[in-house]
Amino acid sequence: MEGTKENNKMREVLIDKVTVNIGVGEGGEELDKARQILKMLTKTNNVKTICKVKLPTWGIRPGLPIGCKTTIRGKAAEEFLIWTLKAKENKLSKKCFTKEGNFSYGVKEYLDLPGSKYDPNLGIRGFDVCVNLKRKGYRVKLRKFNKAKIGKNHVVSKDDAINFVKERLKAVVE
Repeated sequence: MEGTKENNKMREVLIDKVTVNIGVGEGGEELDKARQILKMLTKTNNVKTICKVKLPTWGIRPGLPIGCKTTIRGKAAEEFLIWTLKAKENKLSKKCFTKEGNFSYGVKEYLDLPGSKYDPNLGIRGFDVCVNLKRKGYRVKLRKFNKAKIGKNHVVSKDDAINFVKERLKAVVE
């Protein structure tokens, strides 16, 4: 049948973006090492993340760089997800998913990734991967003119995101 939801191209779930983040908690040499690791893993440039709140017990204040992040889109994003899920043994928890259909997970050490080599100058550091999913037609929410809301039947749900991970990324969700 042509009118079913399964055959509708507008219902297809797509990767909007993948954000990779390394939190260091301080600037200087440790932040530079984290930026090198992130560049090595993603092969893209990254930006420093700046602290917005004051936490005297941690010794941070607004304006200090405390981490770095990068955003990956398109085919490279899907390849990066498949690669990093191998470090998690292709398993994710249902707790990783939000009700809006996004999900995130952490990799404890970048050395867990297949093909990565230890560099004694960089040390051992983990990172977080945050994935935003969308459907075609999502742009109407972001455009400058004629903005419109996404209908509740068109928003990516938690179940849609779990099915996407199972089918497209071949991961197990427990």
